[in-house]
Amino acid sequence: MIDDPIGLSIVQKQLDHIARQMGWVMMRTARSTIFSQSHDFSCFICDAHGNIVSQADGLPIHTGGGGFAVRAVLERFGREIADGDVFILNDPYLAGGNHLPDYTIIRPVFLLGELLAFCCNRAHQSDIGGGAAGTYNSVATEIFHEGIRLPVLQLIAAGKLRRDLWELLLANTRCPDLLDGDLRAMIGSTEIGARRLAEALSLLRQGTARDYLNGILDYAEHLVREEITRLPCGVYEGEDESDNDCFGPADIRVRVRVTVSDKDLHLDFTGSSPQISGFKNSSIANTYSSVYLAIIAFLGPQLPKNQGAFRAVTVHAPEGTVVNARSPAPMTMNTIFPATNIVHACWKALASCDPKRACAGWGKLLHCVTSGRRLSGETFVLYHGHGLPSAGAVRGRDGFPGMGLVPTLCGSRLANVETQEQFYPITIHKHEMRCDGEGAGEFRGGPGMNYVADVEVAAEYSFRGEGGYGLTAFGVNGGSAGQSGSMTLAAANGEPFDIPQYGVRNLPPLRINITSPGGGGYGDPRRRNPDAVLCDVQGGIVSPKRARDVYGVVLTTDRRSVDADATALLRSRRQTASEALRA
Repeated sequence: MIDDPIGLSIVQKQLDHIARQMGWVMMRTARSTIFSQSHDFSCFICDAHGNIVSQADGLPIHTGGGGFAVRAVLERFGREIADGDVFILNDPYLAGGNHLPDYTIIRPVFLLGELLAFCCNRAHQSDIGGGAAGTYNSVATEIFHEGIRLPVLQLIAAGKLRRDLWELLLANTRCPDLLDGDLRAMIGSTEIGARRLAEALSLLRQGTARDYLNGILDYAEHLVREEITRLPCGVYEGEDESDNDCFGPADIRVRVRVTVSDKDLHLDFTGSSPQISGFKNSSIANTYSSVYLAIIAFLGPQLPKNQGAFRAVTVHAPEGTVVNARSPAPMTMNTIFPATNIVHACWKALASCDPKRACAGWGKLLHCVTSGRRLSGETFVLYHGHGLPSAGAVRGRDGFPGMGLVPTLCGSRLANVETQEQFYPITIHKHEMRCDGEGAGEFRGGPGMNYVADVEVAAEYSFRGEGGYGLTAFGVNGGSAGQSGSMTLAAANGEPFDIPQYGVRNLPPLRINITSPGGGGYGDPRRRNPDAVLCDVQGGIVSPKRARDVYGVVLTTDRRSVDADATALLRSRRQTASEALRA
């Protein structure tokens, strides 16, 4: 192990900065708003063996299992890899992908003729063919229904683009204009990353670049194992559920048993439900990403986020289950479900291990993808990201409002409303925080959002919803669950359409109304700072009635301040009643 802690820290910071630079290049040059506005892509760096050394940019569900993809490139091309090559892949069974919409561009980095690293960009494409526009085919029963499958392919050979492969990719999308620009942006981002990385590594002492990359992995391993020693050894269990298999009611469980030993964590998903007919099955890379996200978020944000940090974590995911499906099971939904279920199951198990670090659940998705044709004849694909659910609370922090789904861990962004209206045939009437949607707690969950928009053309809708049918974000340590959401679609005359929980429908111009689910709360609501409750009431997040009934906070008649005496009396009475009930 290299004995240069300052140098190791500098190298890690440089790698992280380069990963972020790649992300900035992608956002500024990509054609689709899903990238330039919403950041549904991730840039990461691996060493020559496929170990992640930086995942500072983007979404952890993309990057945590990124090493599977790089190792697939190494297995397929090995010693044939040359400077100037660029590879592309997406297949979860053949190429270490998580799901088909995420194309991954992988560029090797050479220094003095030696392969030292790979710069990578994994990005969710607007459309990759398949049975439904916009990549989410809710009625798929096998992966062949979900779009084009890419094993490890050499897109650029020693600096020369393979035109035949490029044309094949453009022929298998409904949005070739977008894909053409987005792929060029992905390639460009990795080119900039590779150039910066080679420059940074060349400044190290001669012959030690590989030693420094190994050193940062070893150091991360040391820090994580040290953190694990602070946990009580034992076996802890958790589970999370889904109530449908995309075609009807079903009881689908993700179960995990977490074994904490002296310096290791072992996660065993034995007992999880068998793989299902719908597209909510996980690839092994996606399951590892979900586990790594859950573990690092629980242990602490200060820890390095590279492959060394994951050496202390082992995973057993039985083949043929929803957490490691056999081919040809469909799995486009897996970066959301069962990824959310995997993270939640892990957090529930770990909460019983160390309650102070517990993470409350995030709201579950309630969404639809709209695709249709512009007046110019081009296909558009619109994600209603302003209707996404809210985050759960942790000790010391309320849950964030409208920050997306737990597998993104706030790495995605909300597109600008005005930009959405310019690019798509849509008028957005409302985007505001919901009242009384939060999971109550000493630290409350995110409140959820109210989103109302008119889609002005006939379009195809792919529905995917868990958060509007009773499944909620769990609370921890006395905090309550977040509120469930709702979604309605109605014609111009106000008549509502009958919409499925999962499915594909062709509908005329309509109004969409989403009340998104709230996040779970942390701790006893009656311990919440009364001034924080006052702020929530004044901001329209909590009603005065809920402030009194749930948080035990009484406001003055004008709602401009807390009635301290009445609040103290109300809280003391409830405390006495609770103690008597426990006795």
